[in-house]
Amino acid sequence: MFTAPTDAQISRAYENAKELYAAYDVDTEQAVKRLADIPISLHCWQGDDVGGFENFDAAGGGGIQATGNYPGKAFTPEQLRQDAALAFDLIPGRHRFNLHAMYAETSGAKVDRDALAPEHFQNWVAWARERGVGIDFNPTCFAHPRADDGFTLSHYDAGVRKFWINHCIVSRKIAESIGAQLGAPCVTNLWIPDGYKDAPVDRNKSRELLRESLDIVYAERSDPAHNLDAVESKLFGIGSESCVIGSHEFYMGYSISRNLLLCLDAGHFHPTEVISDKISSVLLFLDEILLHVSRGVRWDSDHVIVLSDEIRAIAEEIIRNNFENRVHIGLDFFDASINRIAAWVIGTRVMIKALLIALLEPTETLRQFEREQNFTARLALLEELKTLPFGAVWDYYCLQQGVPPAGAWMEEVAKYEKEVLSRR
Repeated sequence: MFTAPTDAQISRAYENAKELYAAYDVDTEQAVKRLADIPISLHCWQGDDVGGFENFDAAGGGGIQATGNYPGKAFTPEQLRQDAALAFDLIPGRHRFNLHAMYAETSGAKVDRDALAPEHFQNWVAWARERGVGIDFNPTCFAHPRADDGFTLSHYDAGVRKFWINHCIVSRKIAESIGAQLGAPCVTNLWIPDGYKDAPVDRNKSRELLRESLDIVYAERSDPAHNLDAVESKLFGIGSESCVIGSHEFYMGYSISRNLLLCLDAGHFHPTEVISDKISSVLLFLDEILLHVSRGVRWDSDHVIVLSDEIRAIAEEIIRNNFENRVHIGLDFFDASINRIAAWVIGTRVMIKALLIALLEPTETLRQFEREQNFTARLALLEELKTLPFGAVWDYYCLQQGVPPAGAWMEEVAKYEKEVLSRR
């Protein structure tokens, strides 16, 4: 399918690229060294189309839908872990895995979401420890009978609100336990589908109820060494086209006033808005943020990311400002029309490539041009950089990390599809 370059070819190309970048005062060795320390959080829901492993009969998905019917999706936790393990083996660097509460393992018992506990995620912890990866977490406030009408933490029914409050509280305790066991903080992101299909009369009351519920959820703060809490906004969703209760403005105010991480999702804003422009503004007021990187096509459709201008701009904002320890990068796409493992690998490698391109930029030279208002030189240099051989550095990095360079990883995925996925 792909003919990979030989190790010798990669080494020769890299030495040539190293020399070319040095002419621009860029140290390629330092770039790849810094790159290896930046983790990406792979999302479990790409592997099974956001299905989870529960046995609840919910009428709707809460505005979340994976489209396509490509064969071979994971039906069990063991299959999902096996698939994710292959993806990790094909991605350079050490990364993380993002779980939803609906991926609990209850040994066949029906455990409702407000009764979940750390014991239901011990297989995931053991797997992560064996693989040397961290875990991130999410309460699952959708695809459940108590969310079928589209409301959870802002529900007018106090009993429904209490159920979801308790679910979010136990989810945070699960995350804190995971972080403590793995020795690395778990980033726990809260998103709810609450909103109105048509224009509401009293959106203020719904937001008051959401604020009240969240204050209960976060009343007991986590040890930041074990858990970091984030909240995520959305512009609109399926069934909430006219009003989303947890809007960007709501969560911006809430995260700053309560000292939580704000999650910026690349698909959750107006089509002409980009989250790359928001990163520096938000980090003036918050210590850390979470990114959900996806690709919207006409709307929040969560396509597998490609090496687009916006993905590159996100990476540039992180690298140019030395934000890699303040920005947690997570992926959030789910494409069931292509091989799901390939989707993981393509998207994650794209995000890492974008970070590498940003690391191969002579940022200080560009800053100096900007401060001198020499915008002509700034634009000229930015354009010249686009044709430098970053691909040679990328192949070298893959070789250094012990993963297939270029498109050679597809051979592994094709073999796995034939031997494993096709038999499911």
